[in-house]
Amino acid sequence: MPLSFRSKSHGRIAFGFFNIESDMLLLENHFFFADDFCQLLMKMAEQDDAGQKKFEFKVYHISDPGKIGDLMGAIHGIRFVGFIGNLYTLFPFPEDPCAFKQNPDGCKTRKIVTSHIEPVSVITTIFIEIQADGKAKIGSYLFDRTVFHELIQYVWQGGYPLWKDEIRPDYVMQMKAGIQKSRNTFFKGVFSS
Repeated sequence: MPLSFRSKSHGRIAFGFFNIESDMLLLENHFFFADDFCQLLMKMAEQDDAGQKKFEFKVYHISDPGKIGDLMGAIHGIRFVGFIGNLYTLFPFPEDPCAFKQNPDGCKTRKIVTSHIEPVSVITTIFIEIQADGKAKIGSYLFDRTVFHELIQYVWQGGYPLWKDEIRPDYVMQMKAGIQKSRNTFFKGVFSS
């Protein structure tokens, strides 16, 4: 489930997984797959402090909130509208709350998820970067270092429900390894606890 994070540019924003059977993340009205996000984080971690640069990031953008849908209505099984509603008709919220865990094999539903988001979205190029002042941006969303670390930790943990059986996808394990060996001071302390 997406959580609320404080941005420096837009106040509190939603970020996270929104269906346990998909590996797609949302950042407000931008949607992207978790492995793409993790690969970009690894590229960022490879940069030294002096050589930081922007990386292109292809995302699905849905400008009409009605086409995004009603996450809470879909979770409760009472309102299946928009892209999120369509996904919940295919992959409903589990009847047993203990089964509410993020599936590490969520990539297996990618073709289905893509077929439902493409008709209601536009593929847009945004940029992800670490700025010289120690803040980070994803598109127009600006984060301080601490909150950006929280976004990374959220993906590492498997979001609010956590990873099913505590099994993480390979791309998440690789992301953590890349960040841990990074000499870029921006990433220092992401996984210290």
